[in-house]
Amino acid sequence: MTDEVERLRGELDLLNRKLAEAHKMASLGRLSAGIVHEINTPIGSIFSNTEVITRSLDKTKALLQQALETGSAPPQKAIDILNIVSSLNDVDKLACERIAGVVRSLKTLARVSSHEVRNTDVNELVCHTLKLTKTVFRQRVEFVQETEGVLEAECYPGLLGQVILNLVVNAAQAIDGEGRVTVRTRELGDSVHIDVSDTGKGIRPEDRPKIFQAGFSTKPIGEGTGIGLALSREIIVDTHRGSIGYDSEPGVGTTFHVKIPTQQQKKGE
Repeated sequence: MTDEVERLRGELDLLNRKLAEAHKMASLGRLSAGIVHEINTPIGSIFSNTEVITRSLDKTKALLQQALETGSAPPQKAIDILNIVSSLNDVDKLACERIAGVVRSLKTLARVSSHEVRNTDVNELVCHTLKLTKTVFRQRVEFVQETEGVLEAECYPGLLGQVILNLVVNAAQAIDGEGRVTVRTRELGDSVHIDVSDTGKGIRPEDRPKIFQAGFSTKPIGEGTGIGLALSREIIVDTHRGSIGYDSEPGVGTTFHVKIPTQQQKKGE
C-alpha cells in the first residue's frame, strides 16, 4: 500500500511539473510579440549601420589610396569618416548587448526545470523576469526592482522563475492605464521573501476566497488561463515548503508575498 501511494505521488509530481512547464511556455508565448519587437529594433539598427559603414569604408579606402599614390598625408575627410564609423560601431555594440540580454533572460526562464534543487540567485531570476515583461508593458508600466547584490536560496529555479513571472505579468495586467510594478526581495532569518506589488485596481472582496482556485480568473477570455495562481501556490507551498499570500485594497493595488526557506529539507526529514 505504501509503495502504491509513493508511486502515485511520484506520478502526480511529474504531472505537476509538466503542467508548470506548459504554463511557463504559454506565459512566454504571450510575451513573444514584445520580445520580437525588442530584438527587431536593435537588429534593424545594426543592418542600417552596416550599410553606412560599408560605404564609408569603401570611400575611406579610395581616399587613402589616392593619398598613397600622390605621396601626401591622409586627408582630413578620411579621418572624419573613420570617426563616424567608430561611433556607429559603438552603437552596434550596444544593440548587440541589448539583444544578448533579452536572449539570456529568455533562456534563463525557458529552460527545463531541474528535478534537483540547487543554489540560485533569486535576484537574478527577478532581473530576467522583469527584462522580458518590460518588452510588453514598458509603454505604460514602470517596473522597479528593489534588490541588492546576490540573494541565494536552494530551490527549483525553473519553477520559482515561473512563479515570479506569473506574479509580475498578473501585476502588470491588473493596471488600467499607467502604473508601477515593484518587486522586492530580502532575506529574513532562514527565509527568502519576494514581494510583488502593483498600483492596479486591486482584488474585489468577493473574489478573494477564489484567488488560488484552479480555473478561476477575473481576466477576459484569452488573456487568463485560471491556473497561474493555483500553480504558483502549489509550487511555493507543496514543492518549496514555503507560503504565499497577498494584501489588496480596491483602487489602490495588490501585493503578493512569497516566502521560501533558504535551504530545502531533504526527503524523509
